[in-house]
Amino acid sequence: MNHRHLVDIASLGAPTLRHILGLSTATPQPLLDGKGAALIFEKPSNRTRHSMEMAVVQLGGHPVYTRGEEIGFDVRETVEDITKIMAGYHAVLAARVFSHSVIERMVACDVVPVVNMLSDASHPLQALADIITMEEHCGPINTLTVAWLGDYNNVARSLAEAVCLLGGTISLGCPEDYNASQEEWARLMALGGSVRQSTDPMKAVEGAHVVHTDTWISMGQEAEAAERREIFSQYCVNDAVMANALPGAKFMHCMPAHRGEEVSAEVFDGASSLVIEQGHHRLTAARGALSWVQGA
Repeated sequence: MNHRHLVDIASLGAPTLRHILGLSTATPQPLLDGKGAALIFEKPSNRTRHSMEMAVVQLGGHPVYTRGEEIGFDVRETVEDITKIMAGYHAVLAARVFSHSVIERMVACDVVPVVNMLSDASHPLQALADIITMEEHCGPINTLTVAWLGDYNNVARSLAEAVCLLGGTISLGCPEDYNASQEEWARLMALGGSVRQSTDPMKAVEGAHVVHTDTWISMGQEAEAAERREIFSQYCVNDAVMANALPGAKFMHCMPAHRGEEVSAEVFDGASSLVIEQGHHRLTAARGALSWVQGA
């Protein structure tokens, strides 16, 4: 049936990404009027739940929040059975999952549009919000150098894809074994834009208009907490790091944040920080994503 699905940023291509960004900031249309949207959360969330629920409401629909244990992917029922049944109730299925393969299996059913609200490989909604925020405060992405410090995780991957697709420069500052592989580097380069990578955080932020980071310990990595804190201890975004970026550089963080670990309180709560605006734009991004999968 060839429904539209939002799986990751790279698969969209630049024109579609630009279209979704335009839909995000446009006046909401009642594309979900009288329709349901299933929001499935294997992993809990603050911003994702609230932004997606309100986006569905603003598009005229009815959101149904569902915890992972209520449906039990491959425990109570197969991913495929759940997807096909829920497609009979809802105009869109959105899922925040541990394994990216769950999203891929939902999409393979192709019975209703699917939105990836987060997986271990990708966080497209966050990348959309990041681009909207940066372009609002810093200018077109193709004129920017965007630095990322810390773990090259799902958030970093989606951000890098978006920056590259739109012709910007992504500068990665990650420890060995937590950085982008040569294969990943080549994949990003093929999207367009420019990619830099260094294990030196000070070098990574040189010339940066924006500096991003994320928590060092994500859900499911609690057993690695002590090891990760030691490995990433040199990657805290503090005043000295921000001073090595361009004058007036902005700071961004997808949250939740841990002041004193990946970012100092002075930076997170300081004048350069866009974290609140960035968080609010998760709603903006959600409207665009839902509008696009509904055919806008």
